[in-house]
Formats: sequence, C-alpha cells, structure tokens
Amino acid sequence: LGWACWKTYVGRPEADGRRYQALEALSIALSQWSHPEEALPVLEANLASTCRHWSHSGERWLNAHTILANCFANVGRNDEALVLHRAIYAKIVATLGVSHEHAIQSGANLAISLFKEELFKEGKSLMCDELLPAARRSLGTDHDFTLILNQNLAAALADNPECTRDDLRVNQPGAASTRPFQPRRRPARSR
Repeated sequence: LGWACWKTYVGRPEADGRRYQALEALSIALSQWSHPEEALPVLEANLASTCRHWSHSGERWLNAHTILANCFANVGRNDEALVLHRAIYAKIVATLGVSHEHAIQSGANLAISLFKEELFKEGKSLMCDELLPAARRSLGTDHDFTLILNQNLAAALADNPECTRDDLRVNQPGAASTRPFQPRRRPARSR
C-alpha cells in the first residue's frame, strides 16, 4: 500500500505536500513491516526533502529524524541512532520542555539508544533524574508510559553486567525510602 501511495504522487513537484506524505507513508510502511534495510534510502530521501522544503516545520523535522533514528536502530546502526536521538531530544526539550509527553517519549528513545550502546550510567541518569520524575509529574505514576519507562529501565539494568543491588532501587516521588523494581503484588482473593 505504501508503494501504491508513492506511485500515485511521485510525479508531483518535490515541495508538494501530498508527495511528501506519500514518501513518508512509504518509509513508515517499509520500516514497520520488517524491511528496515529497504526503508533506509527512502527515509534518507524523506529527511533530505524535509530539510530542503519544510525545515520551518518543527513537527515534520522531528518526525523525519525520529523515523530515521528508529530505523538505524532496527538495522543495528546504533551509533547513528544515538546521534539522532540526542539531537531530537535536545530540540524537543528546548521547544516544549522536559515535562511534555513528546519530550518524555523522545527521551525514552534516547535512553534506549544509550542502553544499546552500553552507556548504562548515562542512560540510568537520564531515566532516573529527568524522564521518570517528569513522567510522574506530568503523566502520573500509573500512566501507561510511566510504567513502560520503569519497565525499560529495569530491563536495561538487568542487562548491565555491572549492575548492583543498589542500582535496582529507584527513588519514589515524595518518599524518603526507596523500593526495588518488582512486580506489583495483588491481594489474594478471598473465597
């Protein structure tokens, strides 16, 4: 379907919005349907087009960079993904602030890239000092994305061979104590 969309609008001028959307649809379809190697040249063309014609559109710039960074990670080019995720996160934080949901999501992508590059200390610092407190404040402690951040941090720490028991403890908001990551215990049902 992505190819059909692209073929429909390929003849339009490069600055045409529908052509841009068709190229973006193709790149997303390829990258999300297990064809990241095929998606890379399309994503790079999409990014070049975005920079040439829509550099004033922050949303298009961010989308093009984010999709390309995620594709780099999917094909194992984690170092390039990390560079892009750093730039994206910095731009979003400068524009929207660290507590905005887009900033938190972008920061999560950056943290995952840091963990993949085995930069555990930097990734943990980003998650524990910036992302989790911002998510708890703006989204709430029981929000799905806050819980996913906790899960991603726990998985990354478990993958870290230098992780200690103290690393598995995270400060809870408003509490003097800490608790380790562990599944929530549900009360036993009475019969």
